[in-house]
Amino acid sequence: PLSRLLSIYVDAAQRLYYSQRQFLGIRDRKMPYIIGIAGSVAGGKSTTARVLQALLARWSPRPKVDLVTTDGFLHPNAVLERLGLIQKKGFPASYDQSLLLSFLSDIKAGRRHVRAPVYSHLSWDIVPSQWQEVDQPDILIVEGVNVLQTGRLPRDGKAVPVVSDFFDFSVYIDAEELVLRDWYVRRFLALRDTAFVDPKSYFHRYALLSDEEATATALAIWERTNLANLEDNILPTRPRATLILKKGADHVVETVALRRL
Repeated sequence: PLSRLLSIYVDAAQRLYYSQRQFLGIRDRKMPYIIGIAGSVAGGKSTTARVLQALLARWSPRPKVDLVTTDGFLHPNAVLERLGLIQKKGFPASYDQSLLLSFLSDIKAGRRHVRAPVYSHLSWDIVPSQWQEVDQPDILIVEGVNVLQTGRLPRDGKAVPVVSDFFDFSVYIDAEELVLRDWYVRRFLALRDTAFVDPKSYFHRYALLSDEEATATALAIWERTNLANLEDNILPTRPRATLILKKGADHVVETVALRRL
């Protein structure tokens, strides 16, 4: 149902765009419809984004749907270390905002072959000299914890863009804090037995932890970093979303809140 609703929004936006171009007598590049997906770490943003990408691509007239995660716009670890932000990775200050805004501006302007940096969850860092190319999609999904962040209002009245200024629609994946914490711990334990086993993994040191040690480590990381980010930066942006999906402990969506036109 959500993908169908979004397809209606996309179709209406495109018809308005073409009517406006005709009215103004202008010719410019195709303007993509941009959807932002926000929410806490371990809340299911990535899964939601991938499912929506697949479903939206099936609606007539089979639009081209691309997906970009804001992880690629994090500062490299070396920069975060230098700035003293390595323990606050994922907080607003840890992103290269100018690069992300430039990327979204180029996408919204309809430019071709726009490049986004690539992030490796194995090395927990930006991959040097590797890029994801986005070439005039009909729909672009942008997924990240802080994509609905606002900025300070300028005293001089000059424009100060924020990421959400480029969104046509936004979704917030919501759940209770204790549920999010439990999901994070479960994911940490699963990764301990999979990705962390790889010697190239940034978190390889956690691979040999016992269940009790791994749980304690995950809870400490959650309290120190993810909960602080959730309370200070992510949750306050929830009311800005066009649509809020509230999930229960079993990941089933229990309530849907849609901002009506």
